[in-house]
Amino acid sequence: MSERNQNTSSPININSVHIRLAQPEDCPAMMELIRELAIYEQAEHEVSVSLEAFRDAGFGTQAVWTAFVAEAEGHIVGLSLFYPRYSTWKGRKLYLEDIVVKEALRGQQIGRQLFDRTLAYAREHRYHSLYWQVLDWNEPAINFYKKYNATFDAEWLNAHIDC
Repeated sequence: MSERNQNTSSPININSVHIRLAQPEDCPAMMELIRELAIYEQAEHEVSVSLEAFRDAGFGTQAVWTAFVAEAEGHIVGLSLFYPRYSTWKGRKLYLEDIVVKEALRGQQIGRQLFDRTLAYAREHRYHSLYWQVLDWNEPAINFYKKYNATFDAEWLNAHIDC
C-alpha cells in the first residue's frame, strides 16, 4: 500500500469526501484502485496498462477518458472513469467504465456520490443515456444500481477482439 492511501481504513466523515475531476497527478492512486478492483473481480493478471499509457489516455493530446475522484482527508479513495460513445439510433451516450471505492471504505455512500456526479455530468453535457456493465455475480453492485431503477439488458452479448 502506498503512503498516499495509508490511514484510510477507518470510517471517514462522509461530509469530508470531495468529488472532483481527476488530475494527472491522481493517476498513481487511480491505478491502485483499478488494481484493487481487478483483485476483487479475480482478474488481477488482466491489468496490463502502464501508468504512463493510462495517464496519456486521460490527459495526453488524444485523451479518451475523463474521471471523477473521491478525495477524503487528502487521499484518493474512489474513482469514476467514463468516456463518450455514439449510437446511430440514440446519439451521444456516456459509458461508465468503472466506479471503484477502496474496499475498506465501501458502504459509506462514496460510490453513490461518484455515481450521482457522473450521472449529473451526463445530463449537463446532454448525453442521451449513461451505460455501464456489471458482472452477473456482483450482487452488491447490482443492488446498488437497482436503487436507481437501472435497466438491465439480458438481450445483448458482449464481444471483443484483442488486437
